[in-house]
Amino acid sequence: MSLKMLPEESRPREKLLARGAQSLSDAELLAIFLRTGLQGMNAIELADFLLREFGSLRSLLSSTQTEFCSHKGLGSAKFAQLQAVVEMTKRYLAETLKRGDALTSPEQTKHYLSSVLRDRHREAFYVLFLDNQHRVISDEVLFEGTIDAASVYPREVVKRAMHHNAAALILAHNHPSGVAEPSDADRRITRRLVDAMALVDIRILDHFVVGDGEVVSFAERGWM
Repeated sequence: MSLKMLPEESRPREKLLARGAQSLSDAELLAIFLRTGLQGMNAIELADFLLREFGSLRSLLSSTQTEFCSHKGLGSAKFAQLQAVVEMTKRYLAETLKRGDALTSPEQTKHYLSSVLRDRHREAFYVLFLDNQHRVISDEVLFEGTIDAASVYPREVVKRAMHHNAAALILAHNHPSGVAEPSDADRRITRRLVDAMALVDIRILDHFVVGDGEVVSFAERGWM
């Protein structure tokens, strides 16, 4: 059935405008993005089919171009559009974080770090550089390692912190295994970095570990 034949309140675009984006299902949101369906399949039916094929909305959003374009109804133009949507989301979260105090919005910080790190296939060590009011000056991936570990060099973190004239740092890294629980090695390198930064009077406020569905805060565990 064509979307035009559905009652107006059941059409994704009209429903979004009337009730807000949060009222839509994953399939309905994806249908708005797709705009059109295929022969014998309207946009909502195509969206539902794709979500079942990929397993989840997240898997679709993080798919490679080859994976994405191998499904009927999807091509390089839609892949480019999707990547633009994903990147705009990351930049929106980054902008929101940089406008305020990272410590007064821990959930916003977790959302942003998760968007940057969660779907990486290799471990990455990420740093938020903060001014003396704990506002974000800059952020960088400083180290990338194998799927199991990243080699983190305190002198390089000190160098980048001095470059940005940072007063404080928030650290983060991902666990490609999907398990966010910090390891003993994570706690050891955090302690080394805290000690190294103390020599140049720069505080480390927190260290987040990003997993598949959880972000663990060292500060919340009482480890900082």
